[in-house]
Amino acid sequence: MNIDYFKNFPDENGYFGEYGGAYLPPQLIEHFKEITHSYLTISKSHRFISELRSIRKHFQGRPTPVYFAERLSNSLGGARIYLKREDLNHTGAHKLNHCMGEALLAKYMGKKKLIAETGAGQHGVALATAAAYFGLECEIHMGEVDIAKEHPNVVRMKLLGANVVAVSEGLRTLKEAVDSAFVAYLKDPITSMYCIGSVVGPHPFPMLVREFQRIVGIEAREQFFEMTGELPDNVVACVGGGSNAIGLFSAFLDDPAEIYGVEPSGRSLDLGENSATMTLGKPGVIHGFKCYLLQDDKGEPAPVYSIASGLDYPGVGPEHSYFKDTGRIKYVTASDYECLEAFYTLSRTEGIIPALESAHAVAYALKLANEKKYQSILINLSGRGDKDIDFVSEKYGFSLEEFKQRYKETDKP
Repeated sequence: MNIDYFKNFPDENGYFGEYGGAYLPPQLIEHFKEITHSYLTISKSHRFISELRSIRKHFQGRPTPVYFAERLSNSLGGARIYLKREDLNHTGAHKLNHCMGEALLAKYMGKKKLIAETGAGQHGVALATAAAYFGLECEIHMGEVDIAKEHPNVVRMKLLGANVVAVSEGLRTLKEAVDSAFVAYLKDPITSMYCIGSVVGPHPFPMLVREFQRIVGIEAREQFFEMTGELPDNVVACVGGGSNAIGLFSAFLDDPAEIYGVEPSGRSLDLGENSATMTLGKPGVIHGFKCYLLQDDKGEPAPVYSIASGLDYPGVGPEHSYFKDTGRIKYVTASDYECLEAFYTLSRTEGIIPALESAHAVAYALKLANEKKYQSILINLSGRGDKDIDFVSEKYGFSLEEFKQRYKETDKP
């Protein structure tokens, strides 16, 4: 895709082909138009761009490096594995890329409070960090299941000054957290701003978050070429909502690289046992936008599951939905078992503990390495696993061998 693609997609109504748009209650229509107008105006100003670049360099620690995983590569018999180290971004994941941008936009618009949902807690931590940086109030909605599972990130959010709202409805995970955050935003859209955590939601957020995340791909493409003198043969990232993936993929759309978005197949491909939206879903509307959507027999959003809290969402970014239909990106799956196997493998071979979300991408890359001997594979290591170590170690132990012994036979894919 040449640069005209980014000028033309989404269109003025927020659509990527048939996906996207803004399905909003009447009282929010003008507020979302204001956000769109403000972003399209402010993002072209020298002052806004300069401040964002300064934040990325001096506060976030960008650029993050591309790293050649030599020991892991040597164990695979020919394929070369590279990691874009977004886990080294301040707060431990790619989420700060768009959170600092969203908070900066909110400041320019005169907003006083940031509201958001979070699943794994990385978006919540990043937004709480941005709020503290800019001196704004922050309210994070999080399902009770994820609060228990991702306790370290809950502590971080509270230490940063955020009010963490526990969501007890439904499955008490990411979808319900989004529902709750939208309700809170409806009460005060004038002084607050809903900072969506991925390339999802009503227009302009799929565009806005993509633009803030494109820095990942821009850096990675330049760094990989500088390291190797060529571009990667394969590019891989996990996909829940899809912000880390679209950030990396955006730089390689015009290149001959094969691009893979990895969804969680969870415990099985039965309804409610996975979050494999692209694999099993069909077009539908959720949270104010149209996308591929996991649906029950009544056409309602289906219950979803993933061991990675940041991936258990029944929808997906509308731009990803568009790329599925065009065939430019291949959407594949990795199971809980494969994710955990990759989690332990990367930890022991490279000294890097990945987030469970990112471990899905690593898992698929390991399978891909067996199929594509002597090719290069660039993985977006979108986050570090600090938030997951208590859950994983308590349930599965401290080694690959111990994990395999503990993992129930009935849970295997």
